[in-house]
Amino acid sequence: MANAEDLQALFPAMVDRFLPEKAAGINATILFDLSGDNGGFYWIKIADGAATTGLGEVSDPTMTVTASADDWHAVATGQLNAMQAFMTGKLKILGDMGLAMKMQTIFGQ
Repeated sequence: MANAEDLQALFPAMVDRFLPEKAAGINATILFDLSGDNGGFYWIKIADGAATTGLGEVSDPTMTVTASADDWHAVATGQLNAMQAFMTGKLKILGDMGLAMKMQTIFGQ
C-alpha cells in the first residue's frame, strides 16, 4: 500500500518529467480523484509549455482521472500498465480522452 508521502511525491515527479515539446498547444488541467487510504484530490495544470501541480479540487478540469490511491501509485510507478488499468476499470477517465492518450508521452514515462 502506498503511504501518503509516496503518493504526494508522484505529482511533483510527474512535473519533473514533463516534456514541453510533447505538449505543444495543450492548455489543460488534470484532476486526480484518488480514493481509499491516503487518497484525495491532486491536480496538474499544463499551460504555456509548463506544468504545475497542487492539492485539492479544481473547477472545470479538462480531464478527471479516478482510481484508488494504490492503483494510481502502481500506474505512476510502472507497476501497473495504464491501459490495462483502464480496461479493467481500475482507472477511469472523464473528459478529454485524447489528453489521456498523450499522458505517457507528455510526462516522459
